[in-house]
Amino acid sequence: MAGDGVRPGRPRHLARARGPGGRHGAGPVRGGRQLPGLHRAFDLLVGEGRWEPRYSLGTFPLRFPHPEEPGDTGWHIEGGYLPEGAAHYHTNLRSRGRALLMLFLFSEVTEADAPTRIRVGSHLDVPPVPAPYGEAGASFLQLGPQVDAASAHRPLAYATGRPGDVYLCHPFLVHAVQPHHGTRPRFIAQPPLHPAVPLRPERADGGRSPVEEAIRRGLDA
Repeated sequence: MAGDGVRPGRPRHLARARGPGGRHGAGPVRGGRQLPGLHRAFDLLVGEGRWEPRYSLGTFPLRFPHPEEPGDTGWHIEGGYLPEGAAHYHTNLRSRGRALLMLFLFSEVTEADAPTRIRVGSHLDVPPVPAPYGEAGASFLQLGPQVDAASAHRPLAYATGRPGDVYLCHPFLVHAVQPHHGTRPRFIAQPPLHPAVPLRPERADGGRSPVEEAIRRGLDA
């Protein structure tokens, strides 16, 4: 991560560094994404043959202790594609470009280490929000206030754990970062699992994956 201004063994760099980090697929991070157990979980959640293997871990949304408010703590869902001319990533009812939201923990994360906040069950509240936007979808910034309001009643959980833990989440899970007022940096990777074929929550042949079934349930609620 030296290209992002972080120097191993030089704490003063860690104290100053803030922000999302870069995209990494080399060095010590390469071994985290091709475990057979993960592949079996992908098959169970998304469906065999319906997801694309990953060869990098995408962005690292790093959090370092800092007294200032980060200004990016709003509740949201992730976008999966960037339309031509758009400034922000979009999503639609089929969660185009994203079959799962994944969180790979590379440091110990307790409730004192600014873990990702999660609204449990919120993926069931989200489908009616992007539905009116059709196949074109809308940006995650445009959808953010709407999914926040739709899921405000849900209980709160924290993505805590040890290095090597992985959270596999529905792409419509409403989540948010938080200020880091602890004492040690938090290192996680947040890559999407890309679909090999579009999600089809309207499948009528009994072949819906759990991800597709949740979207269908959210629409029918």
